[in-house]
Amino acid sequence: MTFSIVARSADGESWGVAVASKFLAVGSAVPAAVAGVGAIATQAHANVAYKGLALAHLDDGATASVALQRLLEEDEGRDHRQVGIVDVEGGAASHTGASCLEWAGSLTGEGYAIQGNILTGSEVVEAMEAAWLRSDPEEPLARRLLAALAAGDEAGGDSRGRQSAAVLVVREGAGYDGGDDIAVDLRVDDHAAPIPELLRLLDLNDLYLTASTEEEKVRITPELEAELEAFAMDQGARDFLSWVGSENYEMRVADDLSWIDEKILAIVRAS
Repeated sequence: MTFSIVARSADGESWGVAVASKFLAVGSAVPAAVAGVGAIATQAHANVAYKGLALAHLDDGATASVALQRLLEEDEGRDHRQVGIVDVEGGAASHTGASCLEWAGSLTGEGYAIQGNILTGSEVVEAMEAAWLRSDPEEPLARRLLAALAAGDEAGGDSRGRQSAAVLVVREGAGYDGGDDIAVDLRVDDHAAPIPELLRLLDLNDLYLTASTEEEKVRITPELEAELEAFAMDQGARDFLSWVGSENYEMRVADDLSWIDEKILAIVRAS
């Protein structure tokens, strides 16, 4: 009842999962990932315990194939399961149980595992693989994952229709204010067009929850600081950093006002 892609970034620093389904809140059941360890998607008659178990096996040094073997040999319901795993080195493995509903199958390659069940046909996973392979390896992993997911949806996707989608990407220190490894964790739980909505949310995630790159930082001179403070007063804030906090832009402005993200500066000057 689901199609997904599990992958590692080309630079070996990020791991993630993108998934879509005619199922409420698919992101609550299918994906799991830990930076420096790997990622997993568990679906069909999903065994959600696979998530913690697989990541524990990977953390202990198991490859994706070995971790998958351990999951299946311990599970009497294996014939009803579908699962994809990518390990720390980019090794990939996927399983489609014999009792999964048609069409069901998977494709794997270096750094990715693509799988789906109750699909319109094999063209879904084939389109996802083609989109993944032609995407720019330098592009953020979340964007590559969603491009593959959208390609699968356009090729037919879940034969029952659309309802939910999710994307999860981890990278060391990538979380809010550097406090954890969650780079992207977005879910569309019930929507007529969940993948386009997920792409819209990813744009917002990039603005609000992604740290500025060095190229995006504009040095704040005394003249620019005066401009920013005057703007904040016009907005009714006590100072510019207060305005930044009220608008949730703290990931994109330095605490000491030494720099401001070019996007935020553009927003200020357009106001």
